[in-house]
Amino acid sequence: MVIGTFLLLVGAGVAAGLAGSMAGLASLFSYPALLAAGIPATAANVTNTVAMTFSTLGSTAGSRPELTGQGPAVRRFALLAVLGGATGAGLLLVTPDGLFVRIVPFLVAAASLALLLQPLVKSAMMTASSHRTSPGVITGIVAVSVYGGYFGAAAGVLMLALLLVALPVSLLQGNALKNVLLGLANGIAAVGFAVFGPVEWWAVLPLAAGLLVGGWTGPLLARRLPGSVLRIAIAVAGMVLAVRLGLQAF
Repeated sequence: MVIGTFLLLVGAGVAAGLAGSMAGLASLFSYPALLAAGIPATAANVTNTVAMTFSTLGSTAGSRPELTGQGPAVRRFALLAVLGGATGAGLLLVTPDGLFVRIVPFLVAAASLALLLQPLVKSAMMTASSHRTSPGVITGIVAVSVYGGYFGAAAGVLMLALLLVALPVSLLQGNALKNVLLGLANGIAAVGFAVFGPVEWWAVLPLAAGLLVGGWTGPLLARRLPGSVLRIAIAVAGMVLAVRLGLQAF
């Protein structure tokens, strides 16, 4: 591995860790960097998922204040995330490439729009507290976790939008909870990929190092930004990613 490729992956990892922990858009940086390093699409996807476990470690450590008091929510949804991530990883290993790629841009665009309109959507959808863990919410968490284990680009945007609409949490609290749940989904998928997938291990180390730094730093920066500004920035970035993924898919 030449020094230029090494620095590319480290830099992309830092950017991805920041974007992932703050906005759920880590793959906006990490996945294209792996492709630019000459790794085929499926191997890049698998390698990216394995490396993302380090972003989870960093973002969870950096989000401890926001995770205070969220133990019940983590316990409620953790098993769903693990089962979803395992299912997504299994689908990737046994199905043809690109099965879900054509619907990804629409999912990302819908999630970004939901984030942009989150105050209106939340006030319209959230009624009694007993409805906050409705079958729709449970199904959504499983579905996003499956998607996260399968491909994962902007899975964080999808999960964040779902949590902000379904739960009485702030943007920073929802972001921290999102990092944990998707970290569980990615972690179980990474185990499967490490055993059965075409992981390019030479690329994991530099990318993971950057992800660890960026993932830890992201929550610290997010606390210094107004919630509405961060939410709108995430939504706009998600729309840009949706267009980019759409151009690639079609």
